[in-house]
Amino acid sequence: MTMDKLKKHFPWITLIALIGLVGIMDPNFLSLTNLIRLAADISTLFIMALGMTFVIYIGGIDLSSQSVANMTTVLATLMLPILGVGAALFCILIGFGFGFVSGFVSTKLKVPSFISTLAVGGIALSLGQYASGQRALYMNAEMRDQAFGWLVGNTAGIPHELIIALVLLALAYFVERRMTIGRALKSIGAGELAAVASGLQVDRFKMFAFALSGAFAAIAGLMFAVKLSGGSPVIANGFLLPAIVAVLVGGTPLTGGVGGVLNTFIGAMIVAVVRTSMLYLEIKATDQQIFFGIVLIVAIALTIDRSKMKTVK
Repeated sequence: MTMDKLKKHFPWITLIALIGLVGIMDPNFLSLTNLIRLAADISTLFIMALGMTFVIYIGGIDLSSQSVANMTTVLATLMLPILGVGAALFCILIGFGFGFVSGFVSTKLKVPSFISTLAVGGIALSLGQYASGQRALYMNAEMRDQAFGWLVGNTAGIPHELIIALVLLALAYFVERRMTIGRALKSIGAGELAAVASGLQVDRFKMFAFALSGAFAAIAGLMFAVKLSGGSPVIANGFLLPAIVAVLVGGTPLTGGVGGVLNTFIGAMIVAVVRTSMLYLEIKATDQQIFFGIVLIVAIALTIDRSKMKTVK
């Protein structure tokens, strides 16, 4: 087997190796209950990474996801007394709208995606700060339980947040593999100029990819708010870097065209196992960010398709 063919198997091989190593450190780690809890703990970050996958799949990047999630925790807390369960739809539509704006700025105004999403993320951050008065907000416990109590329960020992993450994974997989938009995004990621030449409405599909990323970030923010019974403009800080790492180490490179949402699931589990191992080793949260920064550089260096990049600027 050649190295190129072996490369696509690296993510799951890495995951199995890491699980084995941590299992040696703590045999209880390999219990089914612990593995389910591990997957549940990473579900919110996974949902954020899942939406980001669509943007990276086309060769872009979304740096607004964390800020959109933060803003959503605030909006969900404020809208719950007014809209009840409808606050969920409101937040998802807001996230979709912010993502769409990022895509519009990137495609129509020809602003690189890392700049457009960084700017839109800054707007989301400011809106969250303004709406919250730059303080933590708390949900009414009774209202939260009536509207979103099902989000924090469990069925047959499986946390509902994990079930929701898996349902969203199935939905994203269907979009990626069975719908026209999924095939279009793959074509754009594989070669945007060729996609344009074939008559594909590239700008429309790219904007939709960014909008999906924004919607998934909003869902992640909503789950944050419900789990923590409140919102804050900084509640999801520290999740952007691991979410990007989850997409890249899963096998979806920044140059796009390969990988996908199933790869991101594997990547998210790798991130979860790594975070768990660092807890065993008593590594501080700030040092974990340093580690993920290093992993991000290595992941980009190993997965990027250099044939699509004549120069690096």
